[in-house]
Formats: sequence, structure tokens, C-alpha cells
Amino acid sequence: MNISSIVVQTVPKYLDEVVESLKNCPACDYHMHDEVGRIIITIEGNGVKEELEKLRIIEAIPHVVSADMQMAYSEDELDEHIEVLNNADIVPKILNDDTMDPNKIVYNGDLKKKDLQGFAQHFDEVK
Repeated sequence: MNISSIVVQTVPKYLDEVVESLKNCPACDYHMHDEVGRIIITIEGNGVKEELEKLRIIEAIPHVVSADMQMAYSEDELDEHIEVLNNADIVPKILNDDTMDPNKIVYNGDLKKKDLQGFAQHFDEVK
């Protein structure tokens, strides 16, 4: 299942008409709009092809200037990312080392990219 957010643009003159059309359109779910003509909707589909078909329906509504996909969510992609995260060593080894003096850890913005093991060995040699 895919879910995507769409920003629909119309001119303020036709805003109420386009919002009503989107609220009644079975291809999407209406969420909100602003006074300048931006409308937020979502579409769902079993795949990209189905989502694109629904996007074409939205684009064909009278007075829709544009309908652009902003964010896309795919259950398959999410499952893959969750699996990677579940199998990752998220906490650097040095942070789980009870023998390491925490006062000697220098944070430079990203512990995953630092050679913290080499850093710890360096301080052990200096002691």
C-alpha cells in the first residue's frame, strides 16, 4: 500500500469550487487548504501506477492549476528500513564500555563516523 500527500494549487477565485470537488472525489482524501489556493490531499494505491492514475484524476478537475506529489509512503520501503534499523548497532561501542571514562569522550557531531575505538586506545596510551 502506498500513501502520498499532494499539494493541489488553484486560484483563490475557484478555491471553494475545487475544494468541494476534491471533498467529493473518490480518488483522494481532502485535509485542508489556505486562502491563497493551496489544498492538501492524500491519495492511496496498491502501487505507484494506481497512485499516478489517481493523480491524473485530480489534475483533470476543473480549475486545478497543478497537483504535485510532496511525500510518499510505501509499506514495503518502511518494512525494509525498520529491518535495517533493527539489525543496526545504533549505539557506538564506546558508549557501552563501562571501563571508559566518559569525561574523555569528545563529541564532534557524529559518533557513528568517529573512530572511537582508536580514540579510546589513544587515551589509554596517554594515561
